[in-house]
Amino acid sequence: MRENWDDLRFVLAVAEEGTVSAAARRLRVNHATVLRRVAAYEAATGLVLFDRTARGYLVPEARRRIIEAAREVERAVGAVDRLIHGSRAPLAGEIRVTSTDSLCLLLLPAILADLARSAPDLKIELLSTNRQLDLGRAHAEITIRPALGLPEDLAGVRAATMTFRAYAARGAAPELWLGLAGPLRRSAPEQWLDASVAPERIVRRADSFVILRELAASGQGRAILPTFLGAADPRLCELPGVFPELAVPVWVACHADFVEVPRIAELRTTLAAAVARHADLLAPGPGASG
Repeated sequence: MRENWDDLRFVLAVAEEGTVSAAARRLRVNHATVLRRVAAYEAATGLVLFDRTARGYLVPEARRRIIEAAREVERAVGAVDRLIHGSRAPLAGEIRVTSTDSLCLLLLPAILADLARSAPDLKIELLSTNRQLDLGRAHAEITIRPALGLPEDLAGVRAATMTFRAYAARGAAPELWLGLAGPLRRSAPEQWLDASVAPERIVRRADSFVILRELAASGQGRAILPTFLGAADPRLCELPGVFPELAVPVWVACHADFVEVPRIAELRTTLAAAVARHADLLAPGPGASG
């Protein structure tokens, strides 16, 4: 029988997120809708796809091949949607760009202002998040973010380098550190903290470098920050020799299916060139801190 993909995507979201609540947030629907669509799919197929446990919804070994097949369906449907969406027009219409909160705050407004003058028919939806969005699900067409490398399903260029240094408010307690939370727990600065700082010395955590800067500026501990955030803040001073300066590439990328789509390719090239022109902001030289 031919299954309903719309129901199947609810099944896939629950399988990947592990709970109905998380799947509902991802799909932007309510909890009851997810339960109803999963139940409808199970009733139509005559299969129980999940073990309902206190920890959430688990996929038993015997059903994992079904989930893998669902992922293949999602990739195929997504590829068609992306190609249709991306091929409709030249540099015009609406394109979604995702980046980190710090880049959205201090870099991209000026870049988008210049772009508005050169491409007045283009509308940008700017999504600020420190989570790596899944461009395969069309959360956004283009991403601008620091990363040591790109996932296999993304294609892009290294437009600049972002450096990180250690900062603190003058007089802050030297033995205390501020750590990273959420998606930033996988970042290179957090890897250094895990390897170099005893857990009891990390007294606060945040899932945003902008928030981390504010915690540091209020004297709550040392923080590893993007240099362009720390150096420009007069409330902070750099801590030389405490942390080995870290350099992370800044990528401008799109999903691999978008590489040949004219308007996406053109905007990606335009944004990469604009980010490159701000390379000195993202990696200021020695002595730039207060």
